[in-house]
Amino acid sequence: MPDSLDHLFMKSLHRLVLSTLVFACMAVQASAQTKVLFLGNSITKHGPKADIGWTGNWGMAATAEANDYVHLVTKALTEKAGAAPEVMVKNIADFERAYSGYDVATKLKEAIEFKADLIILAIGENVPGLKSAEDKTKLQASITTLLNALKAERKPTILVRSCFWANAAKDEALQQACTAVGGIYVNISSLSKDESNYGRSERPYKHAGVANHPGDKGMAAIAAALVKALP
Repeated sequence: MPDSLDHLFMKSLHRLVLSTLVFACMAVQASAQTKVLFLGNSITKHGPKADIGWTGNWGMAATAEANDYVHLVTKALTEKAGAAPEVMVKNIADFERAYSGYDVATKLKEAIEFKADLIILAIGENVPGLKSAEDKTKLQASITTLLNALKAERKPTILVRSCFWANAAKDEALQQACTAVGGIYVNISSLSKDESNYGRSERPYKHAGVANHPGDKGMAAIAAALVKALP
């Protein structure tokens, strides 16, 4: 009789352990970032442009699509979760160049409706030079408005990356906006100090603007910083 009771106890314990493991696995899957939104500029994605000698349709100066930071981050997320996330990539250089009064609701309607679990904002390089504290405040307010529109009433993970071409005023505005929405600020300002992170160090380009973008090494460093910052 005691053996029978022990057997029943072990079976019950086994079921409890299995139930706990299944629940834990489901919780991990539920918390995984299944929808990822990348918002950036030419470092994030740029289509072919013959007059500057650029033929790719990915992050400028990466030697292949798989080598730009967007695809490297996506690969890391896929390996971590065991499944590829749904990804949306948008070049919002028009926001950078004319952020004041930018119609976020209309121009980024698709991105807002995408309802991403993870939002990665990688802008700043095309923002005109900030000449005053007022300019910096306007930029910070515009970026905050942009992020709040994407966030809405949800609680996505938000990463805001500093400029690849470090700029104290722009980076401070980016960081303040990031803090305002409860995001995670990723400082990559040191990368531009290393010449080997530029595309021009890896292969020749006829256009200096293209050459000034991060090459494969720089893209990998950006991706590594973003992945490391994820909670």
